[in-house]
Amino acid sequence: MSQTLSGGLLVSKPPNVTSHDVVALVRRFIGIKRVGHTGTLDPFATGLLVLCVGPATRLSRFLTDTSKSYRAVLRFGFATDTQDLTGKPLTPPRSTKDLTEDRLREVAQGFLGRQMQTPPMYSAKKIDGVALYQLARAGKVVVRAATPIEVFRFDFIPDAEGRILRPDEHGNLIVECDVTCSSGTYIRTLAHDIGERIGCGAHLVTLHRTAVDGFTIEEALTLEDLQRCVITGNWTDRLLSPLDLLRGWPRVTLDARQARHFIQGQALALSPDDIIGGDPRQRPFPVTPEVGLAVTDDTGQFLGVGRYDTAAGRIRPQTVLLPVT
Repeated sequence: MSQTLSGGLLVSKPPNVTSHDVVALVRRFIGIKRVGHTGTLDPFATGLLVLCVGPATRLSRFLTDTSKSYRAVLRFGFATDTQDLTGKPLTPPRSTKDLTEDRLREVAQGFLGRQMQTPPMYSAKKIDGVALYQLARAGKVVVRAATPIEVFRFDFIPDAEGRILRPDEHGNLIVECDVTCSSGTYIRTLAHDIGERIGCGAHLVTLHRTAVDGFTIEEALTLEDLQRCVITGNWTDRLLSPLDLLRGWPRVTLDARQARHFIQGQALALSPDDIIGGDPRQRPFPVTPEVGLAVTDDTGQFLGVGRYDTAAGRIRPQTVLLPVT
């Protein structure tokens, strides 16, 4: 397979495999070595992985720090050391008599918006070059610096009888919810912290990523679907173009002279009126002091990513996907 193919694949991760495993399988299926993900999922979790293929892997860093949406199930009554169902209970079962739907809504409301969150010990974050989960498996607990996150949406999903809180097969109270949050948010830590604030403990039971920025799980291929597409020879029909990977980004079109200067790494004077939103109905795009732009030439060919400096009125190349000619 040609190593010059470039773009993105939306893949649905199954449970009990790592995100790295999925990347390795996709590399093997499509015969291209340069494949990378734009944000991992825990092995027990399922759902959307946005993968970059070929030269478009250079766009991965721009796609990592994006909002994500999840369908999650929280179980109350005890916390675990991993903050999810794979861990060991930290305490014997605790009473949930004070847990009501009104109390749950009240507590969840307090987790909306910007806040600081302490990453769990069982996570891939590193301290002095060592992943926290490696320290945790060695029985070590270290102080972790809290990081800023934002929870944009926290909605509870009622069952067929209209209940938000309901017992599972073991009699534990569970709740299903939809969460949209900033990159870097740990849903299992959110579950743990909600349980602590209520006073009965909680942990994450299931996690399914439903969206990453503008991409949804409904657009994704299962690994089996992708393998079938490879066998029939039409998998490239599902390959998103590099420009499609930035579908929600504001963009700008450069004429031939400007395009030549851009791919040579030169900054260009640019009017805010030349910038449009990812939605072409947005014109001009309301820019902030600095905003990332998807850059194309006047033939529609994607050139790369630029950073627009509103104070200077100039766009500076950040990543160029075309060779200098």
